[in-house]
Formats: sequence, structure tokens, C-alpha cells
Amino acid sequence: MVYLDPEQLEAVRAEARARRISIAELIRRLVREHLEKGQMPSAPREAYLRIVALGSSGLEDVAERHDSYLGKALHGERAR
Repeated sequence: MVYLDPEQLEAVRAEARARRISIAELIRRLVREHLEKGQMPSAPREAYLRIVALGSSGLEDVAERHDSYLGKALHGERAR
């Protein structure tokens, strides 16, 4: 299971429609292409620190909204 931001999901849906394939097939192809290039993303140190900082953020709903907060941490946004 993959969680995407609403904007990402709409972009993936549009791309799948344009290619006339399912979303699942599009994702499989994109993952395959990425892996064949042999370029695994390197996560910056700051992103790791933002993730770790979620534990001391003072937020009380991290367990329920962890996907949202992780996404924001990885994109450098402040958790709200």
C-alpha cells in the first residue's frame, strides 16, 4: 500500500490515463525504471533529523497522522 499526497495521486491518475494503463502498472514501471538505473535516493541528514524530531515535537496525534508528518518531514515542511 502506498500513500500519496492528493496532488501526487491526481498526477499519477492523469499519467496512467494518458498511458492507458492502471495506476498499479504505472507504479510498477516507474519503480522498475528507477531500479534499472541503479540510482537509489540518498536521504539527506536533515530529513532524518526532522523525522527523529517528531518524537519531541509536542504533537499529540503523531500515532494517528504519522504518514502525513513523515511526508512533511521528508519534504522539509514544518509539521502542523
